[in-house]
Amino acid sequence: TAMEPSDREQSSQELDLEEITRKISFLDKWREIFSYHRLGTNNTTSQNREGNHISAGETEDGTGIPQPKGHGHWPSSSLCSIPKPSIISSKSGGLPISLAVATKLRQILFGNTVQVFSSDWTKAYFRFHDPFSDLAFALEVGKGGARSIQMAVQGCIIKYLLFTRKGKDCNFLSLCATSKQGQKHALAAALAGILWAAGAARKATICLVTEDTYVAPTPDYSGDGFTERLQLFELLEKEATEKFIYDHVQCFKGEGSHGVILFLYSLIFSRTFERLQKDLDVSTTHLLRPNAGGFLCRQAVLNMILTGRASPHVFNGYQKGKSQETLCGVLTRSDVGYLQWHKDTSEDDRLSQVGSMLKTPKLPIWLCNINGNYSVLFSTDRQLLSDWKVERLFDLYFYSGQPAQNKPAHLTVDTHSHHWERVRHEDEHRPGRRFSPVEATIRTKWREATINWNGTVPLY
Repeated sequence: TAMEPSDREQSSQELDLEEITRKISFLDKWREIFSYHRLGTNNTTSQNREGNHISAGETEDGTGIPQPKGHGHWPSSSLCSIPKPSIISSKSGGLPISLAVATKLRQILFGNTVQVFSSDWTKAYFRFHDPFSDLAFALEVGKGGARSIQMAVQGCIIKYLLFTRKGKDCNFLSLCATSKQGQKHALAAALAGILWAAGAARKATICLVTEDTYVAPTPDYSGDGFTERLQLFELLEKEATEKFIYDHVQCFKGEGSHGVILFLYSLIFSRTFERLQKDLDVSTTHLLRPNAGGFLCRQAVLNMILTGRASPHVFNGYQKGKSQETLCGVLTRSDVGYLQWHKDTSEDDRLSQVGSMLKTPKLPIWLCNINGNYSVLFSTDRQLLSDWKVERLFDLYFYSGQPAQNKPAHLTVDTHSHHWERVRHEDEHRPGRRFSPVEATIRTKWREATINWNGTVPLY
């Protein structure tokens, strides 16, 4: 017999809530897969059944690497909250890596083809602290050599959040109000900006890990399980680069993604092997150096992130080395600067002194190398480096990346106080110690500065 209307209503109300939830999440999962494989309305590339590209919306520049062109508005609104995997489909349309390219990559990094990344590198990726917190703008950084890259990228994230994103206030509270979505935007903008500058503002190359392996290990090349699975994507516009990274942000910020290594690879490919050879000098033939069972970045890597060029030294321009060889320093003023202080470095060592190009960047943000530990120092006042009156008394924030730090230290720097006030002030917290290494680092830029930690125990 036909069901009465009232019976029908009752049975529909009794539908299992779990079943409805399951169906919705199943639907969302398929939506995500469709948008992930770029089959949605805002796809940048279309594929035919064999996974070959239909040429609409793409260009070739003679390298044979397909270039996804950014169409439509970005970011594509994600239809569900399931995180995208950090491994992409092999049919994504990039250029698979070859043995020759993998060998060159290994050579420029390690100086040989048999060394592979240590575990602190393979585990490193770009993960933020909690959104809407005192460190919402900040990356969690691990130990080891990848940390210097994370901190250099951190400087570029702060640059975006404070000075280059549109329609936002430039103040410290706006940093703490960064949302999860804002974090993704900031990471995509920071990585894209770095890669675009390394590509001489003409193109960027991004490499991602796929499901397939394209290179088999040989006696001369040791496999590491992920470099052999790369595909390379070339982008010819800065906005398209940012959109592509945003769409694949999980490949850089997902656990197990090898995110920092993928970014370093993309940096090398964007710069190109040819340009890197010109950037480097006799003092630096490859980009990493062995240290305590791992690898540390040479200065050339950090300068490439900050300036777009892999200059091996921190002084301005060119200088003669001890054997009269020509050494290459920094040639342009960058947006994010660099300061360093080491307890064993003497002021007479001219080759280790940071030049004005890095000391006085366009924006008041500095990557700091303090006794080999990397941190970031920044001001929220864009005028700090362009108006001498602002430099008399100003605030700086210091993020060390140490697990114990739950909010940035707030420092007040006075460059016009009298030396006896400085001595009295500095002895308040630390009898017998004239200043902390952080203060020594700040004084490499503002020589006579008095630094007030505003109640925080001085770090380092």
